Amino acid sequence: MKKKHHRTLKLIFSRPVSGSIKWVDIEALFIELGAVIEERAGSRVGVVLFGQVKVFHRLHPSPDTDKGAIASINYWFEENGVKP
Repeated sequence: MKKKHHRTLKLIFSRPVSGSIKWVDIEALFIELGAVIEERAGSRVGVVLFGQVKVFHRLHPSPDTDKGAIASINYWFEENGVKP
């Protein structure tokens, strides 16, 4: 895993939950882990990873991901054995 992706993963698992992780960095991490990204209606994006589909809202105009989505990604990764 590249250093940039590892840094993003560490931010996802940091406490307190970070509110300044860029969505493009999270998408890049998903792809690094083998995900398929699907565009959905509006600004939603489907992520197919670990044999599951999760739908997230791509925020705009802010490039940062909200804390609720970060917590959800953290839980999803923990369920599937992904750790920093």
